[in-house]
Amino acid sequence: MTPTPLLGARTLDRETARALPPGPRLPTLAQTVLFAGHRKTFFPRMRERYGDVFTIRLVPSSRVVVVLSRPEHIREVFTTPPGIMHAGEGNTVLQPIMGDHSLLLIDDEDHARMRRQLMPAFNGQALRGYAEMIARLAEHDVQSWPIGEPFRLHDRMRTLTLEVILQVVFGVTDQNRLEQLRPLVERVVSVRPIIMLGGFYPRLLRLPPWRTYLRIQRRLDDILYAEIAARRNSENLAERNDVLSKLLAAGTWSDVELRDQLVTLLLAGHETTATALAWAFHELARKPDELAAGQRAADAGDDDRLEAITKESMRLHPVVYQVGRRVTETVEIAGYRLPRGTTIMPAMGLLHSDEQHYPQPLEFKPDRFLGDNPPAPGTWIPFGGGARRCIGAGFSLLEATEILRATLTRYGVRAVREAPETAQPRNVTLVPSRGCEIVAERR
Repeated sequence: MTPTPLLGARTLDRETARALPPGPRLPTLAQTVLFAGHRKTFFPRMRERYGDVFTIRLVPSSRVVVVLSRPEHIREVFTTPPGIMHAGEGNTVLQPIMGDHSLLLIDDEDHARMRRQLMPAFNGQALRGYAEMIARLAEHDVQSWPIGEPFRLHDRMRTLTLEVILQVVFGVTDQNRLEQLRPLVERVVSVRPIIMLGGFYPRLLRLPPWRTYLRIQRRLDDILYAEIAARRNSENLAERNDVLSKLLAAGTWSDVELRDQLVTLLLAGHETTATALAWAFHELARKPDELAAGQRAADAGDDDRLEAITKESMRLHPVVYQVGRRVTETVEIAGYRLPRGTTIMPAMGLLHSDEQHYPQPLEFKPDRFLGDNPPAPGTWIPFGGGARRCIGAGFSLLEATEILRATLTRYGVRAVREAPETAQPRNVTLVPSRGCEIVAERR
């Protein structure tokens, strides 16, 4: 497939530029720095100044990026045929980490085929099979929390969700291999945003810190390929319940395709869920009434409220602030004719903070997701939408519910400092700046 050329400095004529949505005239590099490091403040300021649809310019090539924040406009993107809206091309920045065959980086029939083959590993029946193992891992982990002493909850959540990915998704149970994988995965997940520029500028991959990152990635790949090879030769493959075994049993995946999906699941499923949980506890530690309601729900097996806590955390503190699409032919979106090569960026973070859809949008209110008046369709989209909606959405919510249950039946939590933590970019996510510092007390 020939990549769609970016609409940018080399391909944008003056007449087309005038027809685009308004936006800042800052230098491209300045806009890129603001987007990469401060999008949670940069985007709201741009919306306040230019409206619900605005244009920014980002590297490479001063590419045109049209940002959307209204649900009806975002719905237009999600319902446009995927052959016209290429999400894979919109995610090119992730290629150095996830690989060419990642579900997030492919389009058209390749994406549809791979998604069909992945779906059985994440459907309702499969999720029910994972619940017991997730609960067991969560119960074991939370028993070792420090009591009465400050600690960074985000670190604990990342450790736990990594264990879930390695054992439930990868199916790795060999302790030696787990001990090899854990530090390497941490290094890959903790990659600085600058590393992702290698997807646009391959020559950077020859320089530090890119060379250092590639060495770590090669070590991780060696272990993953060894696990794939060992699993292919396993006599009980059909009896295993982990995602990797299910994919191998299908018999249609190459080793490289499997590697790219495993790394994608690591990044998309480990860091994001851990961060959503950290933000949830960040709020519960500052809201005694919500903490008490969560504890009652955990005791009573009220999964709806536990899930509502996670959903409200994802709304108030978007882990992934935006997604990208590249337009393969001229389309009309939000009342604008957008030429081929335009990058379109639905900003879930802006939508989730819109008081038109969420009264008192800066308040943590899990009750929004309970009762007879939940958020309108299309106004809560942390997992994206359409043909590219996150395949692991159900798994993420199940995992968060089990971890909340294991924690809240045992502990109360309080914040170390009353002042809320700010959001800090980490990889593709926005994490608590101090790691969600809390103190846990036995109930």
